[in-house]
Amino acid sequence: MARITPFPHIVSIFLFSLLAKLAHGAALIPRADGDDWKYLGCYTDQVGARTLGQIGYTIGGPGNMTVANCQNGCASQGYPLAGVEYSSECWCDSQLRSGGGPAPDGEAMCSMPCNGNPGEKCGGPGRLNLYQNSAIVPTNTMTASTPSTETGSPTATSDPEPPQGLPDGWQYAGCYEDNVNGGRVMGKLLPDSSTLTIESCIASCIKLGYTVAGAEYSRQCFCDNFLRNAAPKAVESQCSMTCSGNTQQKCGGPSRLSVYSKGNLTVLPIPVPQTGGLPGGWKYQGCLQDNVNMKRTFPYQIVDKTNNTATNCLSRCSKFGFGAGGMTYSEECFCGDFEDIAAAGAKLVPEAMCSQTCSGNATAICGAGNLITYYKWMNEPLQKWSRPTGNNAGRYEFLIGGVLVPLITTVGINGKITFQEKSGTGDPNTTGAYEFDPFYEKDFSKAWRPMHVKTDIFCAGGLVLPDKVGRQLTVGGWSGISTEGVRLYWPDGSPGKPSVNDWHESPDDLRLQNGRWYPTAMTMSNGSILVVGGEEGSNGAPVPTLEILPRVGPVLFMEWLQRTDPNNLYPYLTPLPSGNILAAYYNEARILDERTFDTVRTLPNIPGAVNNDAGGRTYPLEGTMVLLPQKAPYNDPLGVLICGGSTPYGGDALDNCVSIQPEVPNAQWVIERMPSKRVLTCMAGLPDGTFLILNGARKGVAGFGLAEDPNLGAVLYDPSKPVNQRMSIMANTTIARMYHSEAILMADGRVLVTGSDPQDPRFPQERRVEVFLPPYILSGARRPTFTITNKDWAYGGKYTIKITSGNLSRIKISLMGMVSSTHGNSFGSRTIFPAFSCNYSTCTITAPPDSHTSPPGWFMLFVLDGPTPSVASFVRIGGDPGRLGDWPATGGFPLPGV
Repeated sequence: MARITPFPHIVSIFLFSLLAKLAHGAALIPRADGDDWKYLGCYTDQVGARTLGQIGYTIGGPGNMTVANCQNGCASQGYPLAGVEYSSECWCDSQLRSGGGPAPDGEAMCSMPCNGNPGEKCGGPGRLNLYQNSAIVPTNTMTASTPSTETGSPTATSDPEPPQGLPDGWQYAGCYEDNVNGGRVMGKLLPDSSTLTIESCIASCIKLGYTVAGAEYSRQCFCDNFLRNAAPKAVESQCSMTCSGNTQQKCGGPSRLSVYSKGNLTVLPIPVPQTGGLPGGWKYQGCLQDNVNMKRTFPYQIVDKTNNTATNCLSRCSKFGFGAGGMTYSEECFCGDFEDIAAAGAKLVPEAMCSQTCSGNATAICGAGNLITYYKWMNEPLQKWSRPTGNNAGRYEFLIGGVLVPLITTVGINGKITFQEKSGTGDPNTTGAYEFDPFYEKDFSKAWRPMHVKTDIFCAGGLVLPDKVGRQLTVGGWSGISTEGVRLYWPDGSPGKPSVNDWHESPDDLRLQNGRWYPTAMTMSNGSILVVGGEEGSNGAPVPTLEILPRVGPVLFMEWLQRTDPNNLYPYLTPLPSGNILAAYYNEARILDERTFDTVRTLPNIPGAVNNDAGGRTYPLEGTMVLLPQKAPYNDPLGVLICGGSTPYGGDALDNCVSIQPEVPNAQWVIERMPSKRVLTCMAGLPDGTFLILNGARKGVAGFGLAEDPNLGAVLYDPSKPVNQRMSIMANTTIARMYHSEAILMADGRVLVTGSDPQDPRFPQERRVEVFLPPYILSGARRPTFTITNKDWAYGGKYTIKITSGNLSRIKISLMGMVSSTHGNSFGSRTIFPAFSCNYSTCTITAPPDSHTSPPGWFMLFVLDGPTPSVASFVRIGGDPGRLGDWPATGGFPLPGV
């Protein structure tokens, strides 16, 4: 079942944290001298005016920084000076530069532990622990910020000849100063060359895609598309060093560049933090510390090596609901909340310490090492979550002890609820299926009726059929013949009155054309059943096909199912008012022709996490999709809502819901941030048009033992409110509902909460049955009551009910689709507010107009007095156009007829 192994980075984080804690127990010391390296002391350094000018490349990078690693890195590059700084940085050179020297406060500020050895000191903010190796003869050159004492190549005694035969459009631009205004004036330094010529430098820059080339100090070649830091022109005679590969050419001088450009040369101004032209309500705040005590200030990191700017970074943050963020290390964007700053212990520091230019804007600053150019959203909050209290927050209640760990729960038109469990890891001595009668919820001995299945329904899909008795269907399963399983149950009895029918299946007579593990089943507008996707049994090869029940032809291959396996299981499907079908899977969505199943239109990709576009929504990344309420006269485009999910491999649960009206031209997904992360999500539509979001975890993916940090809180989503103001933080449970949990609306308006089957010693197999009581149950208001005679409705027909109690001035009517819940899916979910009119206590309801507005099926009919619902009656809308009542005419299945 598992497809992602437990996360190895958790072990790394633990070890890293342990080393840090050990470091706090002893004073930090510089590394002892050895191997010809001598400790010189704690030296000053500045961002933009480095004491040592070359980055040292070390084994394991910044996370594994030690004094020895830095010394070895500098030695391998031919530098006799090595300095460690800010726990994670290594710097090398052959001499001190920029006025750097012994720190005036001695060793005081060289106090940060090395990332790779917390027992050693690795400098501090603006401080280097400096070492020298007198045995190393420098083999590299570095350009100093003041004229170097090294002689380099001989200075030309007469003007060299200008280069001949430059590439088309290239020309000499002049001699320019380097290392000015706090930094280099060209961004890309190539390795030193003993054969450097102007032609070779230009050729190298062209090959890398640059339009400006600069030669410096005889053997250095720089590339860029402009000059930076308001580079001033120098006296031409200062570019007097001959090229190492051609003594007849000039290749700059100490801190001087002989510059060549294709076309006109652009000199950019000194970079500053971007304060104007910011998106939305963002305002610049200053230079903010990051990674204080090895804790990131903001949790979400986005790396953009070529186009990191304030505009791009902050637009991304606010799009996903984050009101604090900024840029660091030129190419990194971070998003979070204002509260994260205090939690991380971060403080504002002098603005000049943020000195690195943005990878996407050389005139703007994007932080520095462990420093963030910080911005804050200053307009109206990006989201407003309500925090009701008391009864207004709803309540979880224990309902009854269970007899199995359910995998699928389905409300029947008999008012009872079927529970089905998987084989193999299920409880011993159970029958694999039971029916729960809420009438006896206080009497365990009468509440549960044993039922029986022949094949394993593990990871099947389910539906309530539109035939006249509302049979329940499950398709697919775990392995072998189970994956081809087609099982039917004819509900009978009523609350408090015994049922006798059982599940029926006959694998020899009726089976799917393709075996399927994790398929989706959907009632089409013509009344047939569409079965889509899955795999060939547990973790098997993809089954990228669809088929129709009753069988009308062969299976059809779908490229998009093949391509996105294994992250597309239990794809979301719904008929659309146009007559087409929406398919949403992994992080993609498309509209299919309902006759040919060809793609009519591909929708934009479904957004994932703020820092990971690969976040997905279907199993095993497991969120939930529901349809937003439809209201007569049904002029508004149909909307869909998807909440929760996770990211591949890392298992970082998503913290947002997304919605779209798929048939609107050029429709885009709307992102609404949730109060917490959630994967293994369940959602239940309520009769007042709201949706309860519950169950699941804050980290992981679907599968045995692959999720952790249970999300015990419920959220109520109210689509009648403005976007980003629709969520209310509701009551908590004490029961972890992890992998294989369910939530369905009961006929009395409560939400039945069941299951949790993670096969994980941290979280029990959960047999207890809970209910969530929405605020309308707890308000104390009397429920309205009504009577109904005709429960079989034709499209567009008018049907009367008699209101027997309730405030007629506040009456509303809702129709709730019958749901089968498994793995976070709400198969059959639909909320409709039909047209109605009342004459005193007699109300006439107009059924939806056609099968594209509402495919044929059974609904729970609620009358609401304000927010308070009645107990539902069950009505069928649209008949049985697919003649499912006559199917299957084989295998001894009892048939209700049409």
